[in-house]
Amino acid sequence: MRVIAGSLKGRRLEAPSWEGLRPTSDKLRETLFNVLAPRIAGASFLDGYAGSGAVGIEALSRGAAFVTFVERDPRAVSLIETNLKRCAVSDRYAIIRAGFADVPARAEGRAFDLVFVDPPYGMREMTQALDTAAQLVAQDGALICEHAKRDAAPPSVRGLTKTRDLISGDSALTFYERLPLPNHDPGAANRES
Repeated sequence: MRVIAGSLKGRRLEAPSWEGLRPTSDKLRETLFNVLAPRIAGASFLDGYAGSGAVGIEALSRGAAFVTFVERDPRAVSLIETNLKRCAVSDRYAIIRAGFADVPARAEGRAFDLVFVDPPYGMREMTQALDTAAQLVAQDGALICEHAKRDAAPPSVRGLTKTRDLISGDSALTFYERLPLPNHDPGAANRES
């Protein structure tokens, strides 16, 4: 694994040495950040189910102002710390060692411009992750979920609407945003009176 673009481009990242962790592929990370490119500079970014930290480190490399990594496995937390050190990143991040469902309480009302989640593949896991993640998205923010292609992401979650699906091999990325209400013109009531 490597950092694909930005200030840390080309830096090698250590991969997990144990079973059960499925890092986001370089190709899928590149696709993700090609879509997010106009929004990443200066953004607050949450990397849920962070694993190796590759997605959050890519966000830092591409100009995110701050990245919060969320991971419950102590081996993965250590791996994230190792990869941050390899990239000489010493600030602009925090690591929350907790299950993802605990993050809204631990975030103390904080919202993020971009929330990325990569839960274990499975419909139940994806649904639970989306429900939790939607609570963490800033008003003009976006939520992105990596999931198995076979599991169709819901059309909406907690006021966020699905805007895009991208497929790569057996994986998919689904993007959600808060969309304005259709035909809603706040000035219309004033013009009619």
